[in-house]
Amino acid sequence: MSPDSKRSAATGLWRQLPFFVWLVALWMLLWGQFTVLAALTGIIVALFVTRIFRLPPVELSGRVNLWWGVVFFLEFLLSLVRGSLLVAWQVVDPRRQPGAAIIAVPLRTDDDLIMTHVAVTASLIPGSLIIDIDRDRRILYLHAIGVRSQEQLDRQRREIQHWEERIVRAVGSREQSRALADLRRERS
Repeated sequence: MSPDSKRSAATGLWRQLPFFVWLVALWMLLWGQFTVLAALTGIIVALFVTRIFRLPPVELSGRVNLWWGVVFFLEFLLSLVRGSLLVAWQVVDPRRQPGAAIIAVPLRTDDDLIMTHVAVTASLIPGSLIIDIDRDRRILYLHAIGVRSQEQLDRQRREIQHWEERIVRAVGSREQSRALADLRRERS
């Protein structure tokens, strides 16, 4: 093996390490035991699963920005509380029915992992749910309640794109962060 191929194999293993560790942790959670034996059997199962069920490798950026991760988490918690209160109010408000809409939200990054994170984040916030993803065109289709006007529809779209930006800043590559910053400058 050449030094370059050894380095690329080591880089590939390093990038897949979080998924491997997650499989071991999931195994231990499923058994409800955090023992050495559970960890060893989890490693065996994780090796078996990753070798038998070969999935295309997920390319991680290898970068985690803790500051933006904390900002994302705090904003997410705030949106979770706000969304819960808003949905609860819409349920008990006898004066009107909340509007609903299916919204197409174009994403700006071409990364499956970022797209998945955005979809999960949007679905976890009460009042919205991802119903479809067009991976090739990078469009999330979202069902949202409480949408009665074009302004509210545009605000909901901007909110999903805001989550995309926060996620890219927290775990995206530097190139993705620069591309989003350039797009934001162009629109300003």
